[in-house]
Amino acid sequence: MSKEIANIPCPCEVEVEKYLRKWETLGNYVLQEKAIVEIFAERPTNQIIEDVLIKVCLLNDFYSTNILDTFRVAKHILNLDIDKRLKAGDLGLINDIAIVTMKNGKSRNFYSFASKYCAHHQADVYAIFDSFVQKDLLYFAKKDKFCEFKRDDLKNYKEFSRILREFIKFYNLKRYSLRQIDQYLWLLGKEYL
Repeated sequence: MSKEIANIPCPCEVEVEKYLRKWETLGNYVLQEKAIVEIFAERPTNQIIEDVLIKVCLLNDFYSTNILDTFRVAKHILNLDIDKRLKAGDLGLINDIAIVTMKNGKSRNFYSFASKYCAHHQADVYAIFDSFVQKDLLYFAKKDKFCEFKRDDLKNYKEFSRILREFIKFYNLKRYSLRQIDQYLWLLGKEYL
């Protein structure tokens, strides 16, 4: 830990703005995010394996999601025929994308990746889940009691989404997009947790 946990500032507009300014100074992350947004805009559907594969590879590389068989994950997404569910904002889609049967027959859970994949299709509907966001939410739930939940609840995307929205409401951060909240929580977690 880089700082004492007890010194984590309470979420508020001043803190979010501070971390969003910090985000803008991280040239590599800003440029990677811009590239991802452009690729997803150029390839908005998931009906052609090449389009899905390039998006999977891009997210896997930029976010270091540790998918060793990107083709298998892309094929899984293609077979799910996700476009209607994405457009409808189906939160259950994350958990469906996340579970992939690998070549050895074992299932792997790429939950964080699945949230990133959907978030880059519908940024106003899907929030990104990662270990820093998880740690932040657990910390503030314990400290300020903004919402009651268990750690495992965060691995159910519908629950994660509900909990994150409770966090946003409790700390009066409604003016920020889900992506901005993610950037704030990611940087906060990286710094403190």
